[in-house]
Amino acid sequence: MGMFYGSLRHDVTGRKKRNYARKTKTSTRGSVHVAQRNSFRRSVPEYPSHTDTAGVAARVEPQQYTGTLVKGIGTMHKSNAVPIINEEQMKDIARMRR
Repeated sequence: MGMFYGSLRHDVTGRKKRNYARKTKTSTRGSVHVAQRNSFRRSVPEYPSHTDTAGVAARVEPQQYTGTLVKGIGTMHKSNAVPIINEEQMKDIARMRR
C-alpha cells in the first residue's frame, strides 16, 4: 500500500467521494427524512490506571568520569568532541584545525 497525498475524502478530479462505510437508517417524520446512526462499541475490557505513581523506579546515579586516562576534550571539526589522552594527540588535533 502506497502513501496517500492530498485528501482521502476527494478523488483526483476534486469531486467529493461517497462514504459507503457509514450505515444509516432512515426514518420519516412527515415529509422530512432524518438519518439515524448505528453506534458501535468494540467489547474491549477497560483496565484502570494505577493511582499511585510515586516510587515507580529507582533514581539513576549521574555518570561521572573518575579515571585518569583522558586529559581533556578537544574539537576536531565543527562540534565533534574528541577525548584527548596525551599531549601529542593534543598537538595533532591543533594542527588539523583551520
